[in-house]
Amino acid sequence: MLTKGPAKKVIIYLNEETEHRRNALHESIMMYLMHKGVAGATAFRAYSGFGAHRLLHTHRPEEVAQYLPIRIEFVESAAKVEEVLPTLYEMVTDGLIEVQDTTVIKVARKPGAAERRLPSKRCQGPAKLLRVFLGEADKWGGEPLYDAIVKRLRMMEIAGATVYRGILGYGAKGHEHKRSFFHPTRDLPVMISVIDAPEKIAAAAEVIEEMLQDGLIVISDAEVVRLVRSPEVLEERDAQS
Repeated sequence: MLTKGPAKKVIIYLNEETEHRRNALHESIMMYLMHKGVAGATAFRAYSGFGAHRLLHTHRPEEVAQYLPIRIEFVESAAKVEEVLPTLYEMVTDGLIEVQDTTVIKVARKPGAAERRLPSKRCQGPAKLLRVFLGEADKWGGEPLYDAIVKRLRMMEIAGATVYRGILGYGAKGHEHKRSFFHPTRDLPVMISVIDAPEKIAAAAEVIEEMLQDGLIVISDAEVVRLVRSPEVLEERDAQS
């Protein structure tokens, strides 16, 4: 299964008319990748192009049947790419195979029906509570700072974060922040609350500190009791039955 971190990106360029065992080569490649458990692959039909044969392939209304270039692209772990590359090398008798180093930032997919019915597993242990106090009008790169902070926390795979909007407050400068009928767009206080493992909270605090120009960061000890949907519970039940 493809995970976050270093990976390989494979791009295959070939011609639409190229065949492999009486089938279109690009279809054979896609079937092979799916059979080998590659996380996902996409075949693109180009608008025009030329290769080593110096023959221009292009789509024109009067030439509807003109064969066009095909580009197949997929991202996988280095081990999986090493596994499938020898066969791809043999299959592509007329084309180009390119392998690039890349980094997977996020892997997300909708859970299936079986995953949604997984039982809960109880997790309990020490953690850290991070609270960030800032103003609603604070900005980062043209967007609200609290929004930018939450997005960064999601990229760091922090377990969860909640943004609270205050109705009244003041800070180190002694300025009162409140909402009223006459000042509906006043800079109200905002608090971001985050709970996670101590090492993750330390990393998050370091990132937030670089983004925060005027505010407060507070870290406290916490005890977490959490229910997690996990396949491990099913495995334990199967082992006991």
